[in-house]
Amino acid sequence: MARLPWAAGLFLAGLSCSSFTKLPHLAGTEQNLLLAKQIQGQWKEFGLDSAELVHYDVLLSYPNEKQPNYISVIDDQGNEIFNTSLFEPPPHGYENVTDILPPYNAFSAQGEPEADLVYVNYGRTEDFFKLEREMGINCTGKIVIVRYGKIFRGNKVKNAILAGAQGIILYSDPADYCAPGVDAYPNGWNLPGGGAQRGNVLNLNGAGDPLTPGYPAKEYTFRYKVNEGVGIPKIPVHPIGYHDAEVLLRAMGGSAAPDSSWKGSLNVPYNIGPGFAGNSSTRKVRMHVHTNNKITRIYNVIGTLRGAVEPDRYIILGGHRDAWVFGGIDPTTGAAVLQEIVRSFGKMKMEGWRPKRTIIFASWDAEEFGLLGSTEWAEENARVLQERAVAYINSDSSIEGNYTLRVDCTPLLYKLVYNLTKEILSPDEGYESKSLYESWLEKDPAGENNSCPRINKLGSGSDFEAYFQRLGIASGRVRYTKNRKADKYSNYPAYHTVYETFELVEKFYDPTFKKHLTIAQLRGKLVYELADSQVIPFDCRDYGEALKEYSNRIYKLAKKHEEQLKLYKVSFDPLFSAVVNFSKAADEFHRRLEQVDKKDPVTVRIMNDQLMYIERAFIDPLGLPGRKFYRHVIFAPSSHNKYAGESFPGIYDALFDIESKADQSEAWEEVKRQISIAAFTVQAAAGTLKEVA
Repeated sequence: MARLPWAAGLFLAGLSCSSFTKLPHLAGTEQNLLLAKQIQGQWKEFGLDSAELVHYDVLLSYPNEKQPNYISVIDDQGNEIFNTSLFEPPPHGYENVTDILPPYNAFSAQGEPEADLVYVNYGRTEDFFKLEREMGINCTGKIVIVRYGKIFRGNKVKNAILAGAQGIILYSDPADYCAPGVDAYPNGWNLPGGGAQRGNVLNLNGAGDPLTPGYPAKEYTFRYKVNEGVGIPKIPVHPIGYHDAEVLLRAMGGSAAPDSSWKGSLNVPYNIGPGFAGNSSTRKVRMHVHTNNKITRIYNVIGTLRGAVEPDRYIILGGHRDAWVFGGIDPTTGAAVLQEIVRSFGKMKMEGWRPKRTIIFASWDAEEFGLLGSTEWAEENARVLQERAVAYINSDSSIEGNYTLRVDCTPLLYKLVYNLTKEILSPDEGYESKSLYESWLEKDPAGENNSCPRINKLGSGSDFEAYFQRLGIASGRVRYTKNRKADKYSNYPAYHTVYETFELVEKFYDPTFKKHLTIAQLRGKLVYELADSQVIPFDCRDYGEALKEYSNRIYKLAKKHEEQLKLYKVSFDPLFSAVVNFSKAADEFHRRLEQVDKKDPVTVRIMNDQLMYIERAFIDPLGLPGRKFYRHVIFAPSSHNKYAGESFPGIYDALFDIESKADQSEAWEEVKRQISIAAFTVQAAAGTLKEVA
């Protein structure tokens, strides 16, 4: 393999990080357009064949400058006796920066609801079940307060709406956003009490721009009315920090927390309510949310490096550029790595090299508002992509911790990822002469056999979503992460706050930028191998193994209802049979692949096309029930947490909470239908691997 020219990488990744994070660059703002033009100019300088700005007009959401959002405690006369803060205290050195938007939840409904408060832990499905079914507490007409963490915030809001709440407050608890023994920023990397996490609260289920689901948001596109937009919540939502949350939670009365898992680490009882205790019992909570939704122009930067041999086969490397404020980690640690990789490939091209296949580089806009830039481009180019795209590699944040590697990808990429990590030196302290594979294996072995490192299923929460879950393009993402076993805090503490600065990374997360370089090498090598190997480096035998594991897991889940399986004659045999057939076809395919005449370009191309189309074969054009843009039958974002991946999601959702469905016969018929769809799809995918004639 050619040497990717990384030498200056460390210094330049740091340079890009610091220049991209000087000012806020929210999607739809002038600053983010300037950054797009800067990146476009650099890509042209680096030697790409083209670098274009591609715009869309999508629905975005901003706080009202004249009417700030906040939450009050009101007395029985309606006087506001406590108000939450209107902004985060800016970090040192940023006091005079303008255009820092205060914390808000994008796409919240407007409103000023007044009600008793109910505390619902993390706002997960099981938290609401606990309240409603076990404790008999009704959230109808109440304002709920839930802590951030565990699941995507949009799912919390959806759950609150389903429970009948008329408003929801999201707060960061120190139990989830402060690591023990670490100081708050700027002296450490923990979240200060005045910090509050921004973020969108949509439930788009893969739709992209809420007003143009399924189609690109161009000048000519039909748009739904703003109040008909996909996935926009009907209740006000607002985020607060733990200093403000403590005031609200300290006053809570009503039931005690059901158990310790409902208690954070604030000095409050974590009572559930409804309402306040003792002499505060006549007080209520009033929300003030005046956020506006507005159609706004966004800009992707799309760069191409034409393939020399198969220009009609595309490898895509994409990551977003827009940030909530400075984007110190998210997305700049990813955007800087993307710049480095483009620079390296550009240098190789200037020296006379070209990849066999075309490489498309993308700097996406408006990821923070629901993956909008990447999804609109996927919608506009769907016909071409489903015929020509080999793989999509994501380049969002390169670090969310600095303990070890984290990989989420299609089973097709397992072998390639394992092989490439063996070629890269580990950046970890104490592993100086070891490979990245060795430090990763030691720190995060896979559950079953511990003989290889863990790789996770793809869920959602970043720009690979449309490519993998909708179009069926083999996808993967890699980054550095925290210690999953030891570190109990959610995400990284300063996530989506004003404290996510260049200094946070430089002082605490990756002072040497070695982890950045490691991720740049791995993402760069993935793209290089996918674009330049004569045979596409996918292994479908690993898909067979994964399908076996997933089908066993879903069967085990169903077995908890043994009586019903018998009563309603539910059989998983067709699925198991299809999985066996897929594995046989995969083994046979790889036997033929090893014997293929590499000098016969047509034969190689035929088998490469079969490899490219395996992922596509798992796409059901009808989509999943109620989620038509999630079309992958094997993987989907969990219906209860967009960030997590679920396997055989159609069957999983049909089985979920099935015991409390009113019509049991109908519920089990749906399980049977989903098993049948899965069995057909796996069998059909096996058929694509057979000898072509």
